[in-house]
Amino acid sequence: MEKVVQIHLGEYRGLGLYNLKDVECKRGDMVILSVERSTEYGKVVCELEASPDGRIENLPGKVIRLASVEDLNRIARNKEKAKEAVAACEKKVAEQKLSMKIVHGEYSFDNSKVVFFFISEERVDFRNLVKELAGLFHARIELKQIGVRDQAKSVGGVGCCGRVLCCTSYMREFIPLTIKMAKEQDLPINPSRISGVCGRIKCCMGYEFPLYKQYAKGMPKRGAKINTPQGKGEVVDVNYLERSVKVDLGEGKTTKVIFGQGSDE
Repeated sequence: MEKVVQIHLGEYRGLGLYNLKDVECKRGDMVILSVERSTEYGKVVCELEASPDGRIENLPGKVIRLASVEDLNRIARNKEKAKEAVAACEKKVAEQKLSMKIVHGEYSFDNSKVVFFFISEERVDFRNLVKELAGLFHARIELKQIGVRDQAKSVGGVGCCGRVLCCTSYMREFIPLTIKMAKEQDLPINPSRISGVCGRIKCCMGYEFPLYKQYAKGMPKRGAKINTPQGKGEVVDVNYLERSVKVDLGEGKTTKVIFGQGSDE
């Protein structure tokens, strides 16, 4: 069975699955790939026996070899060139008075392509910009608009959990997130508590949401009036994982109810 490998392409372009062929590599290795009409570089994230759908013919490219010392030196030089390219692109953007901010720039390994990442509050017509940049760098030009989540993914960082950001380390695509997920997990709707470094709702809310939804079945909400062995009261706290509620019975008395059984506190 032919193997595929998950690779973080380039420095900013995210994760993808690629045909491994006969190259021996492990997690963390830098490799050179043949992708579409160019030669690229990337870092191995993990190795798989086969693609998730069992097919490999539709993969975007294949691994050619492990990166040599010479390859790594070339990558380093390209990163320095990319900084100059970003400065030149920013100058062109200012000249054309385009409403966009260039965030990153990146050369393909073989210098046949330059990719610029930008953020903008509106749709931008950058066709003339692409023509000028192609003439300036004598290479194919790609301009990719990204959001704040994409920017965090490309820059990287550490979350409040102390681990490398999920979007940077392994996520291939973003999952839809809503404020409802925080509410269903009975979390305080405080931006500083539920937001990640990107300023949007933390991706982990999406991981935990199905479990909380399952555990919440049949559980009363905070503020609900319920009957307990000690009398009727109001739910003042809910612990979905423990499947318990704290009930205020009045006159300073509370009771804890677990699966319908109460115990005085």
